[in-house]
Amino acid sequence: MPDDNRPLSPHLQVYRPQITSILSVTHRATGVVLAFAAVLLAYWLASAAYGPEAFARAQAVMESWFGRLVLFGFTFSLFYHMCNGIRHLGWDMLWGFEMSRLRITGILVVIASLSLTVLSWLMAYGHVGKL
Repeated sequence: MPDDNRPLSPHLQVYRPQITSILSVTHRATGVVLAFAAVLLAYWLASAAYGPEAFARAQAVMESWFGRLVLFGFTFSLFYHMCNGIRHLGWDMLWGFEMSRLRITGILVVIASLSLTVLSWLMAYGHVGKL
């Protein structure tokens, strides 16, 4: 029989999210998103191997507004996961555990991820001439 006098552990309705917890959940989510991106990349590569008709269908999906939105999300996920992984390497070297550094590096991860995403899209579509 459960003991009713035990304290309840905090849950999402009680716990106030902090930047560290939000970044942790986002890191895990972007890892899952990157797994789906790998599947989409495999589909795109396989369509090229299946011939021009299959590749044209895959390209039509990728070039649609929804396809580009998905690719933009995949790009952000890749850069976020990379930048936050670099942050974790600092932690592995026992650097950055002070609360002020945790906040600053967390904000830097988000800014760097957004900047790298936008920069890579501007470079890619600027080079091709489509934006």
